[in-house]
Amino acid sequence: MSNDVSNSVEVSNVSKVRMYSSRVCPYCVRAEQLLTRKGVTDIEKIHIDVDPAQREAMMNLTGRRTVPQIFIGDRHVGGFDDLAALDRAGELDPLLKA
Repeated sequence: MSNDVSNSVEVSNVSKVRMYSSRVCPYCVRAEQLLTRKGVTDIEKIHIDVDPAQREAMMNLTGRRTVPQIFIGDRHVGGFDDLAALDRAGELDPLLKA
């Protein structure tokens, strides 16, 4: 009998996740897939292609122009590459825990 270890965080203990994105961004889709695999079921998505004022707000908050821009709790973690790097380093799961 094997002892399986889950790669996801318990849903009840997941920090709030906010993601600035666009509807046609493949990296946004990949970021959402990674977060979903980690147990995140509620991502606040802010579509900058629908509301241009949100792009300006995103740029003021992050200093970046590209999407996705991901926040976990109050921490700006960056884009998909940054999120994936956190996961590889073993730092994403603790960050997602409330």
